[in-house]
Amino acid sequence: MRTRFILLVIATAIVSIAATSPDTREITDPKKITSADVAGAGAVPIDDLFYTRSTGGGAWSPDGKEIAFSSNLTGRFNLWRVSAAGGWPIQLSQSDDRQGDAVWSPDGKWILYQSDRGGAETYDLFAIPSGGGKAENLTKTDDISETAPRWSPDGKQLAISYKEKTAPVTDVAAMDWSTRAVRNLTNEATADHLWSGHVWAPDGKALYATRVNAGFTDASVYRIDAATGNKEELTPHEGQSRTNVSTVSPDGKTLLVTADRPGGYPNVALLDPMTKKLTWVTDLKWEAEAGEFSPDGKWFTYLVNEDGRTDAYLADAGTRNAAKLNLPAGLNGFSGNPSTFSPDGKRMLVSHQSSTQPGDLWVYDAAAKHATQLSFSAIASLTAAKLPTSQLVHYKSFDGKIISAFLWVPYNLKRDGTHPGIVLPHGGPTGQTVDSFNRFAAALASRGYVCIAPNVRGSTGFGMEFQKANVKDLGGGDLEDEVYATKLLVATGFVDEKKIGITGGSYGGYMTLMAIGKKPDVWAAGVEQYGIINWMTMLEHEDPFLQEYEKSLLGDPVKDREIYDNASPIKFLRQAKAPLLVLQGENDIRVPKEEAEQVVAIYKESGKTVDSHFYAQEGHGFAKRENQIDAITRTVAWFDRYLKNTN
Repeated sequence: MRTRFILLVIATAIVSIAATSPDTREITDPKKITSADVAGAGAVPIDDLFYTRSTGGGAWSPDGKEIAFSSNLTGRFNLWRVSAAGGWPIQLSQSDDRQGDAVWSPDGKWILYQSDRGGAETYDLFAIPSGGGKAENLTKTDDISETAPRWSPDGKQLAISYKEKTAPVTDVAAMDWSTRAVRNLTNEATADHLWSGHVWAPDGKALYATRVNAGFTDASVYRIDAATGNKEELTPHEGQSRTNVSTVSPDGKTLLVTADRPGGYPNVALLDPMTKKLTWVTDLKWEAEAGEFSPDGKWFTYLVNEDGRTDAYLADAGTRNAAKLNLPAGLNGFSGNPSTFSPDGKRMLVSHQSSTQPGDLWVYDAAAKHATQLSFSAIASLTAAKLPTSQLVHYKSFDGKIISAFLWVPYNLKRDGTHPGIVLPHGGPTGQTVDSFNRFAAALASRGYVCIAPNVRGSTGFGMEFQKANVKDLGGGDLEDEVYATKLLVATGFVDEKKIGITGGSYGGYMTLMAIGKKPDVWAAGVEQYGIINWMTMLEHEDPFLQEYEKSLLGDPVKDREIYDNASPIKFLRQAKAPLLVLQGENDIRVPKEEAEQVVAIYKESGKTVDSHFYAQEGHGFAKRENQIDAITRTVAWFDRYLKNTN
């Protein structure tokens, strides 16, 4: 049965009203943060959270009747197909590895997708008959990662992203569909740049792509001749500024791009590739992101990220007037590869999730302004569960800088200062915690932990000045922002300052290590997931592109060696007091297992309480359901033992 969006609201205090820009955010009064009384609320079973599926990466069939997508319905991210009118999905591929980024061939006979190897992020491209059958490996390269296949208009070529395992750069390449021969088009010569976002011109004679630096602070759009690889920059500029191409209009006369406004706020614009002139669509101090043109070119889409919550817009290409899609609050987006629009332009494939609703695909009828749910990720027991909702809060850090955060307050708490709290630092650091379905927060908050996920300095979403505010200061001001999140927790009157833990993955794992080492008296327990302990050893073992990314944040490893040392948890970890759990994937190319091994060794040498678990055939983050369940189960048990003093 098809279902329209129904917004279920559980009574809770509205702590913070969305601001018109980062400059107008109001500081949250911690005493106005409440815990709602909800009968029957309790710990949500961890299995329910992870048997609830994840779904994404939808793609319309050329006739608009079917949609291919990726889902871990079976516990692995494999390829599925479903009728666009709804119904039970059909599994197309089976693999122990992650598969995604599906796209149909123009004739509808094939579906292409990318597949990883054991979490090592060395992808091959596969093609499978759209009606079902044996998948064919198109690339078969052990030392090259091929991703993001995009068909040429005539169906004879594919534009792909092409990265050699030992090289820092990602290039745009072309594959001949009949011979499978691959030729590089961009041949990037500098180690600290890469190419992304390639789209075909309607005549198939050129591609448009974005050349971006390793720090993601400068980007420019280029036209690439599909036959020769000759390139022309369409957005030349002085200094650092970002313009990223999203799509091209059906007549080939206009590019839809995301470009920086003053202050480094990404906004939506139309770019004339002949005159190189920008015509602005939005003027915001939040992040706006360009989407796609409709098949007739009369409409285009874009997203606006306001303080970690996103709304989807449909704009008239002639007037540039836009209307927000009728979707509930949370994290709304456009799906569809290569376009969110159905081939007839009447429908759009959209995604929606929130703190209490897992991500799903929906089909949006533009004329009727309603969405019909296509995938159903939540299992019935989770749908009926009473999950604590996220609350958007703001606080001032040590230097007066305003920090946004999402807060989860368990139901039925007494304001008696006895409850445990958890800080959830995000990865990146060039990233942002958004209002998604956060399984870790749901598991912890439903078990009585007040959780807060701050967007500390260095996060995206608040302008370039804020994004650059931790450059050459990793583990400095951004760590203080995490510490000041604990002050907010205590100020609510719910949390005991002696019962605060911290856990995160990637840069969040790094922040966990810096926190317990540099601020040992703040934290009562920590769970570190695939985090960095030593920036110098990271340079020796990590992926070559990430070496360039690291340099963009910390500087030259020779000239700025002191910065590297002062930003490395290894300098402080022997001061830590908090019991520590370490979780790590054995095939992680972003934060290699050597980092986790150093953490465990130091803790053991210092006689501190430590435990660890290394997951085989997992990379950066855990993709297999049983490992996801195991990781959160270990995390909950660790915090129960050291924050709640349970055995």
